[in-house]
Amino acid sequence: MPIAAKYLFMVSMDVAPEKEALFNEIYDEHVDFIKAVPGVRGVTRWKTQPAAFVIAGEIKPIDGSGMARYTALYELDDPAILTSKAWSEASEKGRWAAEIRPHTFNRSHVVRKAV
Repeated sequence: MPIAAKYLFMVSMDVAPEKEALFNEIYDEHVDFIKAVPGVRGVTRWKTQPAAFVIAGEIKPIDGSGMARYTALYELDDPAILTSKAWSEASEKGRWAAEIRPHTFNRSHVVRKAV
C-alpha cells in the first residue's frame, strides 16, 4: 500500500533472543494503541531479511550487519504528534513499557519528510 503521510517516524531496535516471541506478540498490541493517536495514518512493522542485489555487474549480499533487526514505520501527518499527550499516553499503554522495552537495545529513531 502506498504511503500517504508526509512524515515517517522510523523506529528500529533489537530484542533479547529469549524475548523475541513475546516482543512480536506485544508489539502488535502496542501498534494498535499508537494507530488510535490522531494524526497517525498507519504503522507497518518490518524485520530484516538476508538478500542480495547487483551493482556494477557484481552480486552484493545484504545481511543488515550492525543494523537493528526490527523496524516500525509510523506514518504521521506531522512530527509534532510525537510530543503530544495522546502519543505519550498511547506509548505507555498495555504491556510494552514494562515487559518489552527493558529488553530492547540498539535502538534508533528518525523522522523523514516526503520530498
